[in-house]
Amino acid sequence: MNERHLGAVLDHETVTRRAEAGDLPGWAIAHFENFRDSMLGTRNGAPFPCFFGVESMREGRPLYTFVPSLSDREALLGLRDALSEFLSVYEEHGDRVSFAAFFRPAGRELSEAEWHGALWHVLQFLHLHDPEPWPEGIPMDPDEEYWEFCFGGEPIFPTARAPFYERRRSRYCALGLEVTFQPRTIFEGITGDTQSGQQAREVIHERLEAYDAAGPHPALGNWGEDHEWPQYLLAEDDSQAPETCPFTPVRRATPLADD
Repeated sequence: MNERHLGAVLDHETVTRRAEAGDLPGWAIAHFENFRDSMLGTRNGAPFPCFFGVESMREGRPLYTFVPSLSDREALLGLRDALSEFLSVYEEHGDRVSFAAFFRPAGRELSEAEWHGALWHVLQFLHLHDPEPWPEGIPMDPDEEYWEFCFGGEPIFPTARAPFYERRRSRYCALGLEVTFQPRTIFEGITGDTQSGQQAREVIHERLEAYDAAGPHPALGNWGEDHEWPQYLLAEDDSQAPETCPFTPVRRATPLADD
């Protein structure tokens, strides 16, 4: 971890130091600073909705990586390796440690539909090149209620921000695609079927309404009660969002061989 190459897994202190020293590409520095400032700043007088993320940022717990392309095979294999490494070390960094992947700007303006396509291309690539088999107990069919994206043998909740949002600014990132990978284990004790989870959801929804000046997105729900995949990149324009999950499961009983 904290190796020199751009696609390494980097801790918060290292990224902060390298950004301040100009020891990262300009696009990478801008991505990190936008992420940090979003979490710690306010909009419409309201703090960022996810107070768990805000607390984690204040304590310097997130881990990061920078991906130099949305589609280049070597860049996405680098993301695969970084995500595998994150899953092996995140528990050593405290509670509710998330992994933010910042993608180099596309170089042209993309439509909302293209951003949805970009995210699902990344997730599909990770699935196809996953070094571990799909975990038992999680359905592979995204139409099933308890389906969620899995990688490295763990269920993961990825949330993305992108440039196309005009109303839901909590999901807005002017620079390009930003994906935060959150292992399911970090939600233990705060899921919707617990009292603390219900209270947390109420607070987050109140902050969402103030921050976005809009009610919670209708796709937001509880795992097992609602389909999870539309929450990964919330639709702004339903006509540009996928109607069915663009994920094709590949069943494997054994881990994928290195390629």
